[in-house]
Amino acid sequence: MFQLSPYRSSSSQIGTRPNRWDWAVLPILLGILAAVTFGAMQMSRPFAVGQELPISLDPLYLPYYLLRTILRMFIALGFSLLFSVLFAAIAAKYRAAEKAMLPALDILQSVPILGFQAIAIAPFIALFPGNLVGVECAAVFALFSSQAWNMAFSLYQSFRTVPPELAEAARIFRLSGWQRFWRLELPFAMPALLWNMMMSMSGGWFFLVAAEAITVANQDIKLPGIGSYIAVAIDQRDLGAIGWAIGAMLAGILLYDQLFFRPLLAWADKFRFEESQSETAQQSWLLDWMRRSNWVRALTDRFWFQLSRALGWFRHHHDGTSIRARRRTLDPAWARAWDAALAAGAMFGFYRLFVFVHSEVGWAEVGHVFGLGFLTLLRVLLLILLASIVWVPIAVWIGLRPRYSQRVQAVAQFLAAFPVNLLFPLVVFVMVALQLNPNWWLSPLMVFGTQWYILFNVVAGASTIPTELRLAANNLGLKGWLKWKRFYLPAVFPSFVTGAVTASGGSWNASIVCEYVSWGDTKLVASGLGSYIKQMTDAGDFPRIGLGIGVMCIFVMCLNRFFWRRLYVLAEDRSNEE
Repeated sequence: MFQLSPYRSSSSQIGTRPNRWDWAVLPILLGILAAVTFGAMQMSRPFAVGQELPISLDPLYLPYYLLRTILRMFIALGFSLLFSVLFAAIAAKYRAAEKAMLPALDILQSVPILGFQAIAIAPFIALFPGNLVGVECAAVFALFSSQAWNMAFSLYQSFRTVPPELAEAARIFRLSGWQRFWRLELPFAMPALLWNMMMSMSGGWFFLVAAEAITVANQDIKLPGIGSYIAVAIDQRDLGAIGWAIGAMLAGILLYDQLFFRPLLAWADKFRFEESQSETAQQSWLLDWMRRSNWVRALTDRFWFQLSRALGWFRHHHDGTSIRARRRTLDPAWARAWDAALAAGAMFGFYRLFVFVHSEVGWAEVGHVFGLGFLTLLRVLLLILLASIVWVPIAVWIGLRPRYSQRVQAVAQFLAAFPVNLLFPLVVFVMVALQLNPNWWLSPLMVFGTQWYILFNVVAGASTIPTELRLAANNLGLKGWLKWKRFYLPAVFPSFVTGAVTASGGSWNASIVCEYVSWGDTKLVASGLGSYIKQMTDAGDFPRIGLGIGVMCIFVMCLNRFFWRRLYVLAEDRSNEE
């Protein structure tokens, strides 16, 4: 059975006199605290709508812009983690809630970041009048919409694929839902969750320009940050500034990889589902320093001691094998009533959509937009297939070798975070010089940032394959395609499905950026749903923005319901068979 963490009681704590490791860790912690405090103060400055926030391309401002950007991204990551935990815990445990929550998540995943931004900017500004906090909240909300869905899908998939023998042991030991969550489900999901948190941070970088350089209905606001810096550099065709922005991004990714993600991955290595010790564990110099620090160990021991007391809440008072321990299901009559309510809600939504189309845009426009949607659908499916063929074998190889995964971790994060906007100068130059067709040659940009969802999820899945199973496969003499067919592919299949679902949804969102490419006054447009939404957003045509987003939601929901959801069920069946 998983344990959240070993802890010591306060009576067994070591002395709290500082040692040399305390003095090594203290400057790092104080520096982080000072940077966060300064950034938070700058985010709450007075601001009036229409006031210009100047963005300088002087490289000396980049550390300040980097701080503001990373602070926004970590705030969004915190809210994304909270949302993911609540969503997965409810959807995985309650069938009635799952019927409503999964389609809702499909819709939220398919809504472009520009759609969220158009909805959120005015309410947030009205909520904090005369202060920059409102605009900052809109930017954080936009980043949240690029991070949360991937993490929610990952946690949901992990909760649904907990090994049956562990679930049975939890019932026998009379663990309540609260205890089961902390002692079994969350620890089991931890490795995959951390890898998806890294991918979500990278996804935030990918949409950073849209989040920080806000342009909706002639409202142009550029918040101090790397995204706004890139937007100004693209408008002014300043290749030198773009180079400085790339360097600042790399520095920021390396910084939070060393100070945040690498210590977490090394700490979470204890939650690997295997009986024997892994051959090569994740390593972190900062985690080693903190474990040797008297002050940090005293604080963490106190934290785990208090948390261990909280694990005693909501205990069962019956035997785990009794009839009262069986999972409660919704009464059939109530289940039918709930299904009828969902169907009524869907019918009302279709009725409102019918009225909207008839009165605002017309049916001819709807047919045109659906045709554009099919073009984008073909691009998405083809690109996901090609990305899977390329990255699944590489990801399995990396995941089975933690020593190499640590080396490529920061590089993969940087490539996943690389905003596709920075490729626009090269893309425009090559396509104009060679007179290439945008409908074909802009398509690879759609998967440039989303293919990494497949890589990160499959790496996470491969890294959790128990060492004893690897040794058993070797002892049985499995080699070549037979080993992939019987061992590797079934082992990583649930993780691959999660990565493919989020990569598919991300590609639909990326189509808005990638089907409409501009560099200065030069614009390249590919026929598709993404370019349609982008052009309508620039024109401030809200009815057609709503139409484009609605059609995108329909395509993504149908794809998820009739294709990806069936793969999810297949992945769950395979996990239960194992």
